[in-house]
Amino acid sequence: MTTSTAQPTPVDPDPRSRKQVPHNVRTSRKAAWIFAPSLLVSFLFVYVFIGITAYISLSNWKIGTSPNMSLRQPLGATYGELVQEQRFQADIRNVVVFTVIFLLLAILGGLVAALFIHHVAAGKGLFRTVFLLPYALSFIVTGVAWRWIFAPSTGVNEILRNMGIQNPPGWTTDPTILGALNDPSGTDFLKVQLGIPVALLPIIFAAAWQLVGFAMAMYLAGLASIPEEHLEAANVDGANIWQRLRYIVLPQLWPSTITCFVLLLHVALKIFDLVVAMSGSGPGFVTDVPGIYIYNYLTSRYDKASAMAIILLLLTLVVIVPYLVRGYRKERKA
Repeated sequence: MTTSTAQPTPVDPDPRSRKQVPHNVRTSRKAAWIFAPSLLVSFLFVYVFIGITAYISLSNWKIGTSPNMSLRQPLGATYGELVQEQRFQADIRNVVVFTVIFLLLAILGGLVAALFIHHVAAGKGLFRTVFLLPYALSFIVTGVAWRWIFAPSTGVNEILRNMGIQNPPGWTTDPTILGALNDPSGTDFLKVQLGIPVALLPIIFAAAWQLVGFAMAMYLAGLASIPEEHLEAANVDGANIWQRLRYIVLPQLWPSTITCFVLLLHVALKIFDLVVAMSGSGPGFVTDVPGIYIYNYLTSRYDKASAMAIILLLLTLVVIVPYLVRGYRKERKA
C-alpha cells in the first residue's frame, strides 16, 4: 500500500512584496501630482487663450465695448480682408527684412566677439562685460539713444555732411525702399514695394547692437566645451588658423548657432517697444511691425488684432516646431 504525501505550499517570505509599487513608478506619480497645477495653469493661460484668440479672429467682434461672438461669414473673411491691406503687407515685408538682417548681424557679431574674447590673453572679463552691457538695457532706452544717433539733423548725418555728403538719408523718416523688386501700381493684390526700407535699417542696427552680447555669451559657452585635444591634433597635422576654424571650431559650434538662431528669431518676430521708441509706424508704414498693428487695433477691431496675433504665432511655429521635434528625436536616440 502506497501513501501519497502532499507537497508543501511554498510560502512567500514577504507577502507584501507582490503589492509593492516599483520605486520609479511611485516617483513618477509624485512628480505628476507636483507638476499638475502648473500644467493646468499653463494649459489654461496659454492654449485655452490661444483658442479663444483664434475664435475671435473668426468672429464678428469688432468694437471692444460691443462683443459679437457670432462667426463671420464666409468663415475666415477677416483673414482675407487682412491679406488685402497695404499695412498688413508692409508689416510682413518689414518683419521678414528685419528678421533676416538682424539675425545675420547679431549671430555673426556674437561669433566674432566670442572668438576674440576666447583667445584674448588679458582683460577677458572686462571685454565680456563690455559686450554684455547693452543686453542689460531695455529696448526703450536703446531706442531713445539710437533715435538721436540717426536723427536727420544730428548724429550720423553730421558726420556724413562733414565727409561731403550733402543729402544724407532721413533714416527713420525716410520712405525710400532699397532694391525695390516690384511696382505696386501694376498689380491688384500686392500694394507695397518689396525691398529693404531705409527707415528700418537704424532699428535693425540698434537691435543687433543690443543682442550681440547675448549671442556672444552663447558662443563662449560653446567654445568652452570644445576639447583642447582636437585643436592640438589639428596643430600637429599642420592646420592653419582658418582650417581649424572651419573644420573643428565651427562644426562644434553648430548647436550653439541653432539655439541662438531660434531664441533671437523669437525676439525679432515679436519686436515692438524698440520700434515704438525709434519711429513708430513710420511714413507709409515703412517701419510698422505686427506688434504695433495688434496694439493699434485692440480698441477698434478685435477680430483683425486677433487674426494678426494668430498669423504671428504661426510664423513663430514654422521655426520653433521643427526645432522642438529635432531636439525630441535627439533625446530619444540618446
